Amino acid sequence: MAPAITLAADAPTLSSANTGFMLICSALVMLMTPGLAFFYGGMVRVKSTLNMLMMSFISLGIVTILWVLYGFSMAFGTDSGSLIGWNSDYVGFTGIGIGDLWDGYTIPVFVFAVFQLMFAIITPALISGALADRVKFTAWALFITLWATIVYFPVAHWVWGTGGWAFELGVIDFAGGTAVHINAGAAALGVILVIGKRIGFKRDPMRPHSLPLVMLGAGLLWFGWFGFNAGSWLGNDDGVGALMFVNTQIATAAAMLAWLIYEKLRHGAFTTLGAASGAVAGLVAITPAGGAVDPLGAIAVGAIAGLLCAMAVGLKYRFGYDDSLDVVGVHLVGGVLGSLLIGFFASGKGQSEVEGLFYGGGLDQFWKQCAGVFAVLAYSLIVSAILAFLIDRTIGMRVPEDDEVTGIDQAEHAETAYDFSGAGGGASRTSTVPVTPGAAANKKVDA
Repeated sequence: MAPAITLAADAPTLSSANTGFMLICSALVMLMTPGLAFFYGGMVRVKSTLNMLMMSFISLGIVTILWVLYGFSMAFGTDSGSLIGWNSDYVGFTGIGIGDLWDGYTIPVFVFAVFQLMFAIITPALISGALADRVKFTAWALFITLWATIVYFPVAHWVWGTGGWAFELGVIDFAGGTAVHINAGAAALGVILVIGKRIGFKRDPMRPHSLPLVMLGAGLLWFGWFGFNAGSWLGNDDGVGALMFVNTQIATAAAMLAWLIYEKLRHGAFTTLGAASGAVAGLVAITPAGGAVDPLGAIAVGAIAGLLCAMAVGLKYRFGYDDSLDVVGVHLVGGVLGSLLIGFFASGKGQSEVEGLFYGGGLDQFWKQCAGVFAVLAYSLIVSAILAFLIDRTIGMRVPEDDEVTGIDQAEHAETAYDFSGAGGGASRTSTVPVTPGAAANKKVDA
């Protein structure tokens, strides 16, 4: 978008309602990163829980600082060659005044910047789910730094920045189907192709250690996603944000049901993991499309995504890539589906007058969506693989084999998620008599 403007008599005036709304939405999107941490943290084995939480939480620290120093300028500064932005006033936020409004809107630049910051934070955190159990924390921190700089900031400019090639082409991405989900999913695939599989992949059981934690994380994601999606209209004056809010709920529900029906027919049970994963698949798919489709279209987008993402998560076993927590199957596939389905289900009555094939608009928008989808997918996959390769050849990307087997939590963080040292044990804290299993029934110790 263009540089900010200052309050003046002939300019838009600050709206306290829209500003307050966007601050709330920013907080909701921030909550999604801890929600993601819980979602991923419950899905891994107990020995990797803290590492999974930290791989999300560290993004809150690293990306925030990068965004203030130069990321906001690269993503939303004045366009250069349709590929990157830059505005020296945005570097360190030094040239932004509290009265400066985002160009064409009634919210301060600071509010827009912090809202977009939360998107920048969660996108690399999404990648971490594909790398569970096996990545050095220092290597991950370095990867986030480089990836945000070389991949996320430029792609955000392509898709959302005034002058970005995808933005000017007319690619529709309401809240991040390409810039966030395809970007992260393709990056995850690129990295796992470089670093390889977990020890015991397809041999050892790698079931989630805490499904309640997974459901908690999914609930927080669903809650926060209303800010993620509805807030992306940057205001609440014309009803488009309300449409996006409604479509977010509808598509998520449809995707969850579709996933569960597939799961019951395919595997014979309705699982909590399936419900949580299906909901996330629906949230991913409606993210780019929710401002362009009507509620019936949202049902279609959600149901298609729930079904096809449920099918896609099994591809890792067929093709042999170890996507630990199904980032590729849910975020990449869901993002691609949601983005491309705009070309079929855009109603022309939401964020724009663009109509999809099923609403009489032909395939023009579909081809534009294809251009955005596959350009971001290819760029992110290739650059992410190169970054992972370079890090692996320098400081090393993976933990030693012994650390992976015994547990990455203890090796990388010197902690464990659950301390059972005070849970039972036979002898009381006042007894000095060692109690063995064979003698337990015959020894009398203090209660």
